[in-house]
Amino acid sequence: MKRILPSLRPSLLGLCAVVATGCTIEAPDFSGKSCESVSDCPRPYTCVAARPGAGRTCEVLNGPGISDPNTGPVPTWCQDIQPIMAANCVSSCHGATTTGSGRTDFRLDVYEADGGIAGAQLMAPRIHARTVVFRTMPPPASPQPTEEQRDLIDRWASGGAPFCETAGTDGGS
Repeated sequence: MKRILPSLRPSLLGLCAVVATGCTIEAPDFSGKSCESVSDCPRPYTCVAARPGAGRTCEVLNGPGISDPNTGPVPTWCQDIQPIMAANCVSSCHGATTTGSGRTDFRLDVYEADGGIAGAQLMAPRIHARTVVFRTMPPPASPQPTEEQRDLIDRWASGGAPFCETAGTDGGS
């Protein structure tokens, strides 16, 4: 037993150090990083002029896709996505108050761009990437969307990020 313990001590000490200090794994976010060409951005990012007045930046671009017919209609901002954003993203980070994120170049409490500040419509590819693909948003200490809500975000962004349903405006008659 004494022979085994000395060989385990370094491993146990290392494990204790990791547990005591906390272990975090962060994936770098290249969204918004300045770039000159596609080679400046890692996959799945590409170098584009996506933000007004921001020059060229690395962004994840996902074109509108076709929704799986078994999943129902494409979710809309008004009915499905805005409540998820309000509950998980807007309170102190990506709304009128940005103290949690320090980001003032976009807001997720509005759909359309306003005064050079991007809204959820323009940010749909990034919302999709950060919430569905990489799952880096919301941060771990923040309220998290359910798997069903992440699926709604996936289908909304892949379906072209529609605003509101226009059918049925006659009151159902």
